[in-house]
Amino acid sequence: MSKQRKPTMETKQQILKAIEELPDDASVEDALERLYLLYKIEKGIRQAEGGELVSQEEARRRMSKWLK
Repeated sequence: MSKQRKPTMETKQQILKAIEELPDDASVEDALERLYLLYKIEKGIRQAEGGELVSQEEARRRMSKWLK
């Protein structure tokens, strides 16, 4: 299980920037989707840095199941 990283001022600034970059007519749901995407990207980076990787072959195998 990967460790949760302690939020930093940089994290807060990234969140604020993501919100500020939304269009003026964005909904709360749009904001949540943007923040969730950023969370998933950051989580993936942490996993990769921690050596939690899958081979390209494994990725293709998993994707073939999703695309059926």
